[in-house]
Amino acid sequence: MSMYGRDPWGGPLEINNADSATDDDRSRNMNDFDRASLSRRLDETQQSWLLGPGEQKKKKYVDLGCVVVSRQIFVWTVGVLLAVGFVSGLVVLIVKTVPRHHKHPPPADNYTVALHKALMFFNAQKSGKLPRHNNVSWRGNSCMNDGKSDKSGAVLKDLVGGYYDAGDTIKFHFPKAFAMTMLSWSVIEYRAKYEAAGELNHVKEIIKWGTDYFLKTFNSTADSISQLVAQVGKGDTSGGTSDPNDHTCWMRPEDIDYPRPVTECSSCSDLAAEMAAALASASIVFKDNKVYSKKLVHGAATLWKFARDQRGSYSAGGSDAATFYNSSMYWDEFVWGGAWMYYATGNQSYLYLASHPKLAKHAGAFWGGPDYGVLSWDNKLTGAQVLLTRLRLFLSPGYPYEETLKTFHNQTSIIMCSYLPYFNSFNRTRGGLIQLNHGRPQPLQYVVNAAFLATLYSDYLDAADTPGWYCGPNFYSTNELRKFAESQIDYILGKNPRKMSYVVGYGNHYPKHVHHRGASIPKNKVKYNCKGGYKWRDSKKPNPHTIIGAMVAGPDKHDGFHDVRTNYNYTEPTLAGNAGLVAALVALSGDKTTKIDKNTIFSAVPPMFPTPPPPPAPWKP
Repeated sequence: MSMYGRDPWGGPLEINNADSATDDDRSRNMNDFDRASLSRRLDETQQSWLLGPGEQKKKKYVDLGCVVVSRQIFVWTVGVLLAVGFVSGLVVLIVKTVPRHHKHPPPADNYTVALHKALMFFNAQKSGKLPRHNNVSWRGNSCMNDGKSDKSGAVLKDLVGGYYDAGDTIKFHFPKAFAMTMLSWSVIEYRAKYEAAGELNHVKEIIKWGTDYFLKTFNSTADSISQLVAQVGKGDTSGGTSDPNDHTCWMRPEDIDYPRPVTECSSCSDLAAEMAAALASASIVFKDNKVYSKKLVHGAATLWKFARDQRGSYSAGGSDAATFYNSSMYWDEFVWGGAWMYYATGNQSYLYLASHPKLAKHAGAFWGGPDYGVLSWDNKLTGAQVLLTRLRLFLSPGYPYEETLKTFHNQTSIIMCSYLPYFNSFNRTRGGLIQLNHGRPQPLQYVVNAAFLATLYSDYLDAADTPGWYCGPNFYSTNELRKFAESQIDYILGKNPRKMSYVVGYGNHYPKHVHHRGASIPKNKVKYNCKGGYKWRDSKKPNPHTIIGAMVAGPDKHDGFHDVRTNYNYTEPTLAGNAGLVAALVALSGDKTTKIDKNTIFSAVPPMFPTPPPPPAPWKP
């Protein structure tokens, strides 16, 4: 008897009654079948059920589920994959075990190297209790009683901290405020370059050291003030050595024991507006620190109100300021400070004032003259014009600001033309240094400011997709501005007839007799009194300490330079000069594809053209 089961490959499958036998019996009986007597031809799979173990045929194909491949191809493929895997593992093992020679990054460019050094100058100029990692071994805490008492012993206020101005130990707040504003401006525009150079935190710490001090010089928590500290220390030498002070004495700042008077002012619009600019610009640098940024903005607003309400010049009346840092007017500070107040707050009343045609006229925007286009600690008009041209290029605020902004834009173009060697606005030395101060002493502070503005303006034009600008009928590419800036900074770094680097510590040949009290007196546990330091002042030997990064006053109009300590017109560095140098160096440094930060300065500025309101709902009867 037979029965039929379902063949899983289709068709009936005949099963003999012998299937009822045990598995062992069935296995033995399989060998007794005469396979040739099978009446129906079986396929290969069915035959394999009947073949004994020694007679099984090798499959020609391998079923992988979704595809059937030749067995030979399958074996070859698996073999190749295993071989490749083995070789790859061997290579990885060798790479990981054999010592490697790391490829060094390319060396930093000259401007980045000089930038590291130029920033160190500010560490050497710090007054008060120094931070733990100040990295200037020959400096220590100094002038820890500044402001706390006058000759009568009356307690005034805590004025410890801040920076010494130059080779002396006076704290002149007018040029110091300008220096901090310039540093902040450079950080706002070139934050990515500072970061690439590893100096962002350092420069921010330098700025904060200055702004923390400025907040001590007036009642920064009040909305209005009537007094502002203009200076700490005294430089008047008319009294001779009988009146020991910061200029008659030659002492390390750490050893000062003479009284340091505090000079206050009640009508000092130029100083107050410049300090407002310093705090306002710094508030943008520290915008991520909202509490501190807000504190800076409030202090700036208080100073601005004071500057506007109580008009006058801080250097009037024959003070020390008139001798050393005389201010020619305060109108330029109103334009400059107003621009920074606008960027810091977004309040359009500041922009309205800064771009008012009458204020521009008072500031000398339409005068011309030999010093037109020269940015300095005294006159900020050129900087303000560039700063407000930025607004026109990127935001184009239109009426009622357009008239003055367009004028500033045109004047900025003319100023940039005046820097180029094709024009005769300024002479040049035979070595190529532009004479922005017309042959007068201490030229480098003006040159570095111009180099910064030229590079910055070329980056503005690039960011605005503008390939250049016109000087009369002639078109010049933005690269011309960069070439000008590079030629001037290269001169300062040693590409000049004397092969002298005017930045101390940069290169192999630089001034060794810098006019600087702290650097010229050894730190040898001996306290030299007021006159005792004269032997170090008058010594022909190099300074015992190298004041790294200090840019000296510079050469004369014949490219000549006298490395003499007592000749400050050649060898004295200043805060304002070094701030301009830092700004120019960071602008030129690093990857040329890294450009300005186009938007950060506008963080607080509201949209120029607010989104129109939605249309009214359709009328329903």
